[in-house]
This record gives sequence, structure tokens and C-alpha cells, in this order.
Amino acid sequence: MNMKTHQLIGLGLFLIALSPTQQAYGGNTQKARITVDVNKPGHSISPRLFGVFFEDINLSTDGGIYPELIRNRSFEDADKLHDWKFVGEEAKSTASICTADVQSRPPVPPLNAFNRKSLLIDANGRFKLENDGYWGMNILKGTNYTIKFAARTADGFNSPLIVKLVSGNGNELASKELTGFDHTWKYYSAKLMASTGDTNAHLEISGEGNGKLFLDMVSLMPDQTWKNHGLRTDLAEALDALHPKFLRFPGGCWVEGDDFAHMNHWKNTIGNIDTRTPLWNIWGYNATHGLGYYEYLQLAEDLGAEPLFCINAGISHKEIVPLDQMGQWIQDALDAIEYANGPEHSVWGSIRAQNGHPKPFNLKYLEIGNENGQAPYADRWRLIAKAIHEKYPDIQFVANEWAGGHPNDPMPEIVDEHYYNNPDWFIWNANKYDRYDRKGPKIFIGEYAVTSGTGNGNLRGAIGEAAWMTGMERNSDIVIMGSYAPLFCNANHKAWPVNLINFDSYRWFGLPSYYVQQLFANNQGTVSLPLTIENAPGIEAPNAYGCIGLGTWNNAAEFRDLKVVDAKGKLLYQADFTKNIDDWRKTGKGEWSVQNGILKQSVIAPNITAFVGDKNWSDYTITLKARKLSGENGFQIYFHNRNNNERTRWDLGGYSNTIHMMDIGITSESIPATIESGRWYEVKIDIQGNTVKGYLDGQLIQQVTDTTSNVKSLCASATRDDQSGDIILKVVNTSSAAVNTQINLNGTTALSQTGKVIVLTSASPLDENTLEEPAKVSPKTEKLIVKGHSLTRSFPGNSLTVIRIPTSGK
Repeated sequence: MNMKTHQLIGLGLFLIALSPTQQAYGGNTQKARITVDVNKPGHSISPRLFGVFFEDINLSTDGGIYPELIRNRSFEDADKLHDWKFVGEEAKSTASICTADVQSRPPVPPLNAFNRKSLLIDANGRFKLENDGYWGMNILKGTNYTIKFAARTADGFNSPLIVKLVSGNGNELASKELTGFDHTWKYYSAKLMASTGDTNAHLEISGEGNGKLFLDMVSLMPDQTWKNHGLRTDLAEALDALHPKFLRFPGGCWVEGDDFAHMNHWKNTIGNIDTRTPLWNIWGYNATHGLGYYEYLQLAEDLGAEPLFCINAGISHKEIVPLDQMGQWIQDALDAIEYANGPEHSVWGSIRAQNGHPKPFNLKYLEIGNENGQAPYADRWRLIAKAIHEKYPDIQFVANEWAGGHPNDPMPEIVDEHYYNNPDWFIWNANKYDRYDRKGPKIFIGEYAVTSGTGNGNLRGAIGEAAWMTGMERNSDIVIMGSYAPLFCNANHKAWPVNLINFDSYRWFGLPSYYVQQLFANNQGTVSLPLTIENAPGIEAPNAYGCIGLGTWNNAAEFRDLKVVDAKGKLLYQADFTKNIDDWRKTGKGEWSVQNGILKQSVIAPNITAFVGDKNWSDYTITLKARKLSGENGFQIYFHNRNNNERTRWDLGGYSNTIHMMDIGITSESIPATIESGRWYEVKIDIQGNTVKGYLDGQLIQQVTDTTSNVKSLCASATRDDQSGDIILKVVNTSSAAVNTQINLNGTTALSQTGKVIVLTSASPLDENTLEEPAKVSPKTEKLIVKGHSLTRSFPGNSLTVIRIPTSGK
């Protein structure tokens, strides 16, 4: 996950109840037909096809799957008391954040060299310290919790402390007294068992006395965790139910960091918890690193998933490491592999053993960089890949496919492609990999999801992803891995618009997309079976019409002489920019102004657009003049936009002014190119049918044609599971109406007479799951009666259906 990904998508919402893709056309009254050639098995399906991607986003770790109930336990998050409440009787006692200073007199020692701050309570009578955790603590009746903290005293403080669990309405749930504090740092702990439960509880630490009390690393953890490996049980079980075959971690954007000081350095996330210094996460909070490199590897092992570790390639969002200083980054990667795989007598293997896992984790996959591209990435890829391959030749590298390509020296075995878009895009690209070159690298779709046109994550978005996943499965000879993103979201901190598993302190729910992932992973099969789909209703192209727009991304630009004419030469729109564009529809935080016939956008910020025109415009030609003034990129000309959120455009000088990208909604293509600052360009975009041509200064620069014609409303994949002998058919109906379908299973004489059907659908494509209605959109299972080698099935509109038929030979 990376915030640069927003250049690929529009994150706004649009009504999809009448989405063009849902509208079947052609008046087809014939029964659709799916034919599966059971006796002509194809390629073996990748055993790691469906996995998960875990990035610490949306408070998915702290306040989520990592079950620490205290927020800001180390007091490192701020220079003032943060996420804690202190009450001193008559304001005589005070609390403040104390930074270690061993040179002072008397010296103020830290808990350790990596944990420099602590809480200083200057006591003068009664005091009380409270922590609500992450929007309330879920305390279960009869469950043991361990309270643990480090403490030292000065100036004669020798009083006991009372630790309590208190309900939201103020009732005591559990209580213990702790004593024996002195002038040296020591840990103190106690067991707390609640007499009753509460989902909105908090911790209180109270005392009475005089002198100074220092506290650090105040922790409250449930004794019961998933597989006794320190994870919140219900969320880990939700993850485990997906049966992921690999785990990509820790990012995403968290790998790169906004700068190198704020990236996930794996060496800072292992060892004792109190030496893992919290770090500001780009997604808007401090990360404790309680879930660190070791814990990710342990999680992968507990899930039965292959770990896929993503490392920084010497590139952050704002910085690039000079090539002659890449040695440290290469060594960090080598050390990470030794930590995961090295024997106990190796340097990092011995540290892993000390951390609790003497046997190697057997790391096989290493991704170099996240969403990095162009020459800076290719140069650093070469250095890192060659150095690692020399020492660890069995490690399989994953390269980024970004900004129009991937590095080729050395040629990667696997490339990572990321896709975020609306439901229509995924449906229309369900056959994308049918046309891929089988001689190139294998494909890892490391991040994909419907993120617009899906509300908070509704059925329609899930159907778009299901259609896409049939294409992944059919083409699993080249698509060997894929993972939805993001995985987790605390409902109280939503940094990304749509997330697979959502939770609060005590509940969780999966999107309809969660059940799509689960159904595909649990019904994968081992061998692909060829199939054909006939007579299914066709669907209309989703980007066949729409208005125009102008835009910038982290730069300022000017525009003039804008004109739009239709295919017959009729003038549709013209602007001489003698007055403000108050009637245009604007997005982002831009500043648009008009002067001397020139429209100027002057703010340096991402995703600034202004749209005008009729959403029913179809074939037309746009002409204008444009120039870049300053900033990172060039300028963007939008077309066929229906809702002010779509990214159908010609992006000139995009991706840090390295490419021109023509995105026509279903298909996009990029070429290396730059835009000069201060130069006026004559821009022309000609849209005719499914072809868009882009001209600069009278020269044809790009031409993109949508080749996904004749798309049908049914998408499907078929497999055989050699372990069970089952024939497995997945069918996605992307239209709004039911499609009556005959299914023929050719070339088999050993079918059982009974099978199983699992259907995911709902009354409306807009239906969503929530914390209050977690299973509103969820699969339903029914028995299937099989007579002969064919059956008829009506597939509901907006549905995913999984059919499993055993063979009597098993």
C-alpha cells in the first residue's frame, strides 16, 4: 500500500445501482451455456495463488490484532501526557513526561538506551492515572489479564499502588495492590481477573504518598492469545479462516516511509518489547512495533503461509540513497534473510533463537521495494538482487511493476502489479491475463481491491473482485500469487476507504469481499479445467461517455483556449477563461484563478481536478494549450468522466515527470516522457469509439484502444481438486438480472449424484456488512442434485456461485 497509489484511482463514491456494466444488452432470451472439458485438464494451479497482505494501516496492529490494551504504554508518543489522564487531589500531585538525562544531578536514568522517556509522578497526596486504550478496553468475565510495568522511585516515595480494571459506568471489575518500589528500575506485575465483563473498560493506577514515582512500559495484555503467540484471538481467527497461502508484509507504504527516518526498519522491531522504540507511522499514529519482524514470521508459520518479506530499495517517498551508499541497505537485506533462515550458530540466526524460534522460518520470497519505478529503482534493484543472489541463490525475488515497467537486469522471476479501481474496471479486465506473454516473469498481484463505486465495501464491489479472481484462477500458470489490500481496519481510525476486515474493541466483520476471498481460497482446486461460455448477455462498456476535466498532481499549471467538438464537428463546449470557473465541479484542495484568458491552478497538492460538460458526451475531440509552472508533475486532461471521481485521463508528465500515461478506463498505457516547465503545449485528445489518440504540438504521441470487446455478464473458472476428486466451478453474474444457464461437464463418467452449491449475493448490490449486521451479505450453502453430466442453474444478479461436485472415483 502506498499513497502514490491514489494516482491510479478515484476514491469518491458513485451510485452503481445503474452502473452501465450491470445493464445487459442485446435482448438475449436464449439460455446461457457453460461447458467444462473435465477430460482435458490444463495447467497446475499455483499452490500459493490466494494469500494476504498485512500492512500496519488503519491501526490494524496496535489497537487491532496486537492485543495490547494500553495506548502509549512507553510514554514515547509525545513530550506531554498523551492518551493518559492524570488526576491529583486538589492539584497537589502532578504528572509529566520525563526525558532521561544521565548527566544531570541527580541523574535521571532511562529504562534502557532505546526507551528514553518515562512518566514522572510528583506525588503530594492522592493521585490517579487512567488509560482508556483504543476507544475502550474489551474486558471479558473470568479471563486473566496481566498488568506489568517498570517503576522506580526518588525523594522518599514508598507507597503501594492500586491497579484496577473499571467498567465504562465506573464499576470495579478487578483490583490488585503492588508494593516494593525502590530507586532502581524494576518490573512489577499482577494477574487481574474480571468479576464481570465490559466492552468499554479502562485501567486505573492510583496511589497516595509523597515523593517521585517514575513509570514506564505500562502494559495490560490478555493471557489468552491466538496459539499463545500474542495476537488477538478473534481477529487472528478471521485471518486464519481465509486460509492464506502466503503473507506479504510489512508493506506497502510502511516499507518506504515518508522519509527514511519514518520507515519500518526491521532491526528496530525485534528483541525485547521495551527496546522497540515507537515510530510515527505515515498512516497517522505511533506504531509500537509490538508486531515486528519476528512476529510476522511467526504469524506466517501459524497460518501455514509462506512469508513474503518486502524490503526498502533505498527509496522513500521523498529521498533516494546514493548508489555509493547502498551498502547498508544491502546488508540489512542480507541480515534479514539470515535472521529468518540462518542456523543457530550464525549471528542473526542466534538472535532469532534467543527471541524464541531456534528453527529457521524458511523465508523463500523477498520483494525489493514497493511501488518503485524508473531508473532510480532499476539501478538499486540491480545492486540488491545481485548481492543477495550471490549469497542466497534460492531466494526468489519479486520486483515492482510500476510507472510503466519493471527492471530487467537481472530479469525478475516475479513482478508485483497493483490495481485499485471501481467494480466496472475489474469486471472488464477479468480476461486481462488471457493475453499475457507466458515467456516473461510470473505475476504477483500484490495489492488489488475495488476502492471506488462501492460505498464502504458493498456487494457490487465484491462482485467486481470475484470476476477479476476468476481470471486470476484461469491464468494461474502465470498469475502465481494475489492478495487483497488492505487487510484490517479499526473502525475508529479509517485511513483507507475500503478494508477487508473491520473491527472495534470487541467485534469484527468482513466485507462481502472477505467472503469472496474465503470462497476462492477454500475452493481453489489443483488443476485448471478449460471452459467456454456461450449465449451469456453482453454488457455495455463502462467508460463510453462522460464530461471533460483539467487536473494537476503536486504541481501548478495553466490552461487556455479550451474547446470540445463532437465527431461531426459540432461545438460542445468552449472556454476563453475571461471569467472564473464557478460552474465547474472541483475536487481536491486547489486554487483556480482566471486572468488574461488563462486558467491557473496554483496549489502544490495531490489530486486537484475541475470538471465541466455533459456526462452523456460520447465521441468528441478536446483541444487546448497547457503548461507546467512548477512542482513534481506535468498536467492532466480528463475525458469520459461521469462522477468527478474517475481517473480516465491523459496524464502528461506523470509519476514525477517520467511518463505520459493514457488511461481510458479499461486499459492504460505509458511511455517514458517529460513535460518542460514554462513551455506552452498544444494538446489534442481525439476520442472515437474504443480508441483514444493523444497529440502534442500536432504530433501523435499515444494511441490506446480498448481490446476488451464483447464482454459477457458471466465470468467463470473451473478446476479439479486432485485431493478430494471434486470438480469445482465458480460463476460470477455481474449483471443485475438472473441468468438461466445450462452447465455441461464433458468427458467424465464418475460424477456423484449429489454436490454442494455456495452462493454469495444479497437483495441489493449496495448492501454492506457492518458491526451491527456483520453477516448481512454472507454465503449460503445448499445441496445440489446431479443427474447425468449437465445441470441447469439460474445465477442471481450480482452473485458469486461456487459449485462442488464430487467424483465417485474418490
